[in-house]
Amino acid sequence: MKILETERLLLRTMDEGDYEALCLILQDPEVMYAYAHAFTDEEVRLWLRRQQERYARDGFGLWAVVLKESGTMIGQCGLTLQPCDGRTMVEVGYLFRKAYWHRGYATEAAIACKRHAFSLPGISEVCSIIRDINRPSQAVALRNGMTHRGTFTKHYCGMDMPHYVYITSRAD
Repeated sequence: MKILETERLLLRTMDEGDYEALCLILQDPEVMYAYAHAFTDEEVRLWLRRQQERYARDGFGLWAVVLKESGTMIGQCGLTLQPCDGRTMVEVGYLFRKAYWHRGYATEAAIACKRHAFSLPGISEVCSIIRDINRPSQAVALRNGMTHRGTFTKHYCGMDMPHYVYITSRAD
C-alpha cells in the first residue's frame, strides 16, 4: 500500500515479497555497522514482522523506499514509536542499501516522513535516535531540520552504545 511519494521515491508498506530486498539491507555488515552486526535470516523475518505489527497497531512503521524510475526497493524509512528521554516519541528512522548512499535518498525520504508525521493528529514533535558513530545518519537528521538535544546509552547485543537524540517540532 502506497503511503508517501516524493520526486524520486515511493514509500509503501512492506510485505513478505520484500524479504529478499530487506536482506540486502539488513544482512550487509557495512550497512549495519551501527547495529554492530548483520542480521540473520530469522532476524530479518522478525524485523519484517515487527513492521507489519506496527502498521496494524500504530498506523505506521518503517516503509519500503522504492525508486519510482525502476521499482527497486533501495531502503526503508518511516515512523516508529521509541522510548526517548523518559517518554515515548515518534522517531523518523532510515536504513538504505549501500549502493544508494550519498545520493540524497535518505534525506528525501526522511523529510517526507517528518512532514507526514506532522500531518497526523497529536504529533507535534519527532526525533531521530542515532548511534554516536553514525555520522552520515546524523547529517540526514540535521538536513531534516532536527537539532541535537541529548545523548543516552542503549544496551544492545551485550554492548553499551551511545546514541544521540535529534528532535524537531511542528513549530520549528
